[in-house]
Amino acid sequence: MNTLTIFRKELNSYFRSPIAYGVLTLFAALTGVFFFIFVQSFVQYSIQSAMTGQGGPISVNDVVVRNALGNYSVIGLFLIPMITMRLFAEEKRTGTIELLVTSPISDWEIILGKWLAAFALYAVMLGISALSMALLFLYGNPDWRPLVVGYLGLLLQGGCLLAIGTFISTCTRNQIVAGVAGFSVSLLLYIANWASDFGSTGVSQIIGYLSIQSHFESFSKGVLDSKDVIFYLSVMFVGLFLTARSLESLRWRS
Repeated sequence: MNTLTIFRKELNSYFRSPIAYGVLTLFAALTGVFFFIFVQSFVQYSIQSAMTGQGGPISVNDVVVRNALGNYSVIGLFLIPMITMRLFAEEKRTGTIELLVTSPISDWEIILGKWLAAFALYAVMLGISALSMALLFLYGNPDWRPLVVGYLGLLLQGGCLLAIGTFISTCTRNQIVAGVAGFSVSLLLYIANWASDFGSTGVSQIIGYLSIQSHFESFSKGVLDSKDVIFYLSVMFVGLFLTARSLESLRWRS
């Protein structure tokens, strides 16, 4: 019950400020542009192939869906820190964090309520992009299963980045610092797979395994791999666990 109360309060606070509207508008604009570009490329290639008789049939899933979902995940790197930067940093700036941590509500109820509100806003973002994908079914015949798996991957990837951003938000009272730090960590996790390209040592392989981008590749292809699901869920748990430890230290200092 307490988690639900905090969830509603936090979600309402998003829409009482420009954050939700700005993030949703920016995401809709960027995803719409990329979707249009990939659809246009698909149409042009299809017309060219039909006129010249060269080249085999191409799949709308490979050209449009897979490429679009890959770009949506990159856009999330920039926008997710904007969602999480205020979760605890704003509470610390206004001084309400003391009231929150000294209340009878448990740390996990607070954390889950705030994280779920951020996750709900992120899910709304993805829902907006799904409206564009729905157009493919009006004018084409794409396979819906890779699309569903791809969006599941986006939700899992976003969930772990939101958990990390939530933890970072507990470490500062400045929203801008929390946003920049959240983006920096998200970007490092995204490009971590580059380490495996520069060497085959055990350390390089471990760093490469921590890449959120490499684990999303299977989802973008429509392949549901349990190891990728476990990875994202594990990162979520670690992020929320670190948040709990950080909040516990604030409670003791209060």
